[in-house]
Amino acid sequence: MANDHILTLSCPDKPGIVHAVTAIFAREGHNILELQQFSDATSQKFFMRVHFGPTPTESTEHLRPAFDSLADEYKMAYDIRPVAQKPRVLIMVSKIGHCLNDLLFRAKTGQLPIDIPLIVSNHPDFAPLAASYGIEFYHLPVTRETKAAQESQILELIKQNDIELVVLARYMQVLSATLCEAMSGRIINIHHSFLPSFKGAKPYHQAYERGVKIIGATAHFVTADLDEGPIIEQRVARVDHSMSPKALVDEGSNIESQVLAAAVKWYAERRVFLNGTKTVVF
Repeated sequence: MANDHILTLSCPDKPGIVHAVTAIFAREGHNILELQQFSDATSQKFFMRVHFGPTPTESTEHLRPAFDSLADEYKMAYDIRPVAQKPRVLIMVSKIGHCLNDLLFRAKTGQLPIDIPLIVSNHPDFAPLAASYGIEFYHLPVTRETKAAQESQILELIKQNDIELVVLARYMQVLSATLCEAMSGRIINIHHSFLPSFKGAKPYHQAYERGVKIIGATAHFVTADLDEGPIIEQRVARVDHSMSPKALVDEGSNIESQVLAAAVKWYAERRVFLNGTKTVVF
């Protein structure tokens, strides 16, 4: 996929968008390898993802004038990036490590097209794991009194390391509105799908007491409204009366890891679009 690129765009829906976009590629002699589009009748917005290439060089500056003109005409937001460009990701974690371990392994083995320059935690537990992958680890304890200062440190690390995406891999602290707004649409969280049915501590134990038949997990963008952000992915597994609370926790951990990895992968591949309180995922 040398010199292949991904175009993503969204704009108010109207006739002629697909023709106008594909005409640019035809005129420039670029092949469209994959194309997805969606028109939302409710929001009246149009979304498109185009994998195209190869271009003569890594540069796509020759396409900018045409797409800038198109953006003005259609009130369009667009982005063009090389397929090979990996987003730089900050992972945040507390004391539960299955999602962190899974993301690190997938990134290391090439299953996740991301770069992870650093990990932040409010506990020191996973410093050895980070070191084993050669990743910088920042232990930033937090209390109610130090929360603002701690999040200022996080924002500075994001700026210094050119971080595009923050992943909360079971980071058990509520982010402030300031941090949520600063990274709007660029923070992904994972939680069990019992919310709001089983809030607070030990949700799987609460589910066990109620005798649930399905457990699951949800990956979503983070907003200032706790666990109310746009959903990216959800998966479930059937359980039964014979399973202990520990068995539910183990099964839930597997689902959480899979769902978070899928959401991060789709984000990295430019497949996720914000659409109000929802997402479009190609």
